[in-house]
Amino acid sequence: MFVKDNIDQPLTVESGSRKWMYPLIRKGKFYQYRSWLSYAYLIVFFAGPFIRINGQPLLLLNILERRFVILGQVFWPQDFFLFVLAMLAFIVCVVLFTIAFGRIFCGWICPQTIFMEMVFRKVEIWIEGDHKKRKQLDAGPWTKEKISKKTVKHVLFLIISFFIANTFLAYIIGSENLLKIITEPVNMHWSGFFSILIFTTVFYLVYSQVRELVCTVICPYGRLQGVLTDSHTLNVAYNYPRGEPRGKLTRGPETPKGDCVDCGLCVDVCPTGIDIRKGNQMECINCTACIDACDYVMEKINKPLNLIGFYSEEMIVGNKRPSFTGRMAGYSAIIIILLGALTWFVFQRSDVDVTLLRSAGMLYQEQAGGYISNVYNADIINKTDKRQTITLVAADPVVKIKYLQAPGALEKEGSAKAVFFLMIPAGSIHKAKTDIAIKVMQQNKVLATINTTFIGPVN
Repeated sequence: MFVKDNIDQPLTVESGSRKWMYPLIRKGKFYQYRSWLSYAYLIVFFAGPFIRINGQPLLLLNILERRFVILGQVFWPQDFFLFVLAMLAFIVCVVLFTIAFGRIFCGWICPQTIFMEMVFRKVEIWIEGDHKKRKQLDAGPWTKEKISKKTVKHVLFLIISFFIANTFLAYIIGSENLLKIITEPVNMHWSGFFSILIFTTVFYLVYSQVRELVCTVICPYGRLQGVLTDSHTLNVAYNYPRGEPRGKLTRGPETPKGDCVDCGLCVDVCPTGIDIRKGNQMECINCTACIDACDYVMEKINKPLNLIGFYSEEMIVGNKRPSFTGRMAGYSAIIIILLGALTWFVFQRSDVDVTLLRSAGMLYQEQAGGYISNVYNADIINKTDKRQTITLVAADPVVKIKYLQAPGALEKEGSAKAVFFLMIPAGSIHKAKTDIAIKVMQQNKVLATINTTFIGPVN
């Protein structure tokens, strides 16, 4: 594997103070691909709370009300096991993706990178100039030009952070509640107002001050890379057998050199400040900026492209093709099993959830007509966005239900309680505990079947 040279740390200088990054932007093919992907991501992100599927949001994670909507499907606390399955499948997918392609998620899909490099960084370049001008501006005295540029930049950062905060909050409380916070007086929504203020401040500080430290210090995913990757993993890497020994281009007789001309552009473009030529490093987010920079130089000096490219260690050292390993196959099998189970449970999920309990501490009762009864309580939740009229019917025709409180009509995404006697003829009871099946009906359609236990005398 590549060995990291720890002499030159990207985040600190000898004094131990913060070293600010001023990455050069080199617009190659990978930068264009990332730009298109980021545009699509940003459109989906900002439009997501307002997109409706069958009347439901595209995505809603309302932790306060314990209501979750994913792709228009409503999930309640009773569906928590589905969330656990989905999270397990997601984690295994991340593990498999990292084993196969390293930390490419961080450079291409992670919201932190997309907002930092494709939104805030572009605003910064538009106002303050390229990497050299930004560095000179920060190092220089506080002139009128510096004050005006910094003021405009940070005001725009705050405005963008405000819009991100509002959108983020909409994914938690819903777009309807967000619009109420925006349009109605502040004194009616103090909690919502302070939530937006806090989120705006957090996003502003992250993208104006913390920046790449999120990727190199705070985020734990980078540290997992050292555990998950191996010699088969495709990473953004420097083909050192081809590039070394590096050296400047010279005229006339010269000693044999590799293709690397030691121009330093791969370091200049890196948003985390590393030198990719020093090997596989935790700080590398596989953003491919160094590939674009190196390809630009290779074109200029008429050398083959991809001196820096997507390589595994075995491809560089052994000139082998990428392989699908047994480790990858094992994780793939786990993902298929988890996704299969999740899909089955989602399609088996009923539109109505019923929790049926026999009243605690109560024995059976003797009723007129020779019936024995037990009292039951039912909590019924309507998981759909349509009004439903629910009735409970015993699967055994000899069993009767006598309501003390009927469930009646359930409003969309509403709930109701039912209290009723379950009555069985005394002659049909042959043991102390009898298993009973209760059908949850909507007109002639069976929505669910609930099993419970009936307590009675033994004849």
